[in-house]
Amino acid sequence: MDFSLVALSREDEEFQRQVRADLAELVTDEVIEHDRQTGENFHEGLHLALGERGYLAKDFHDEAHGGFTAVQRRIWELEIGRVHAPWFHWPTTMMVAKAVAKFADPDLVAELMPAVLSGHRRLCLGYTEPEGGSDVATCKTRAVRDGDAWIINGSKMFTSNAHNAQYVFLITNTDPDAPKHKSLTMFLVPLDSPGVEIQGIRTVDGDRTNITYYSDVRVDDKYRVGAVNGGWTVLRDALNAEHGTIERDTEGLQKLATMTEHILLTAEAVDRVAAVARVDDDAVAYRLGRAAARLEVALSAPAMSGRVSIAQTMRDITPDLMDLLGTAASLPVGTSGAADNGGAEYIFRLASPVGIYGGTLEVFRNMIAQQILGLGRPAYAPPGKPR
Repeated sequence: MDFSLVALSREDEEFQRQVRADLAELVTDEVIEHDRQTGENFHEGLHLALGERGYLAKDFHDEAHGGFTAVQRRIWELEIGRVHAPWFHWPTTMMVAKAVAKFADPDLVAELMPAVLSGHRRLCLGYTEPEGGSDVATCKTRAVRDGDAWIINGSKMFTSNAHNAQYVFLITNTDPDAPKHKSLTMFLVPLDSPGVEIQGIRTVDGDRTNITYYSDVRVDDKYRVGAVNGGWTVLRDALNAEHGTIERDTEGLQKLATMTEHILLTAEAVDRVAAVARVDDDAVAYRLGRAAARLEVALSAPAMSGRVSIAQTMRDITPDLMDLLGTAASLPVGTSGAADNGGAEYIFRLASPVGIYGGTLEVFRNMIAQQILGLGRPAYAPPGKPR
């Protein structure tokens, strides 16, 4: 593995200066406070401004089609993470848009994509169901053909940013008698359709997600993405992108893993705790040193391994940070007397759901066991009774 620094060309240095200037102008204290209050990881004004300045289109396209170069993309990812921009809705929109561009009707693609790249149309994920867990293929939301349209009934959990989106990328079951991976059909459902209901839910870290209900929602067949009962093929690329298991290039400039923004927030919290902790105490120094070592591993692990290492590291070291700061660490951001202005407290709450977003740690550990280590599938059947 090559850890050498990348030498920036004059054009790349100018690009970095421009990105920093734009983000300094757009990611204001008001934007950050809005994100803290709403927990939406989204700000429409910022999103539209980035679309107007061409950043969304550049991020969506590859270099051959007018997008970022590999170096520019890495600069962009680092800079937007460093300013703590409420940004997570765009990668979701982009993930869905790529699947739509590849599998949807060309007329729908032509209608939708300009508005997506300008920021005026956003897309969200309708995967998980209230009783479905992480296995999205066990879908019970039904879509039934009705002439040139489909009637959809069901519900989805964790439809984050549905209230800020115009379409949901919805997994439906169109053949209950077929095997589960051959019964799925994907739709891009307009969220202003009659029969769609969105209810907000707050998670322990303060984020807002949603449960969405679909009651006799009529969707024209033009919104079908891919073949009938061919939804698993459509979904697979999007799932790989969400999991961070896409094929990697050889340049070494891609993000190592999903959730890297979260571990960078954790690293900032460790630095702030180290600045005020009694590092002359051997026990304190040991715990901070262990936290720093775990951070280095998490920041260096790629793909699925990095995904697991990031979430597990956050869960393991944040209790130490809270303990080292004392009782004042339990006070949140903006509260009088809060240690570290509530930074460690926020990371402590964030650590739990990070191990659930985009799939649980147990799912990823099974994927690592099977796909990387070559182990067999886990056996979930209860043990047999002794004879």
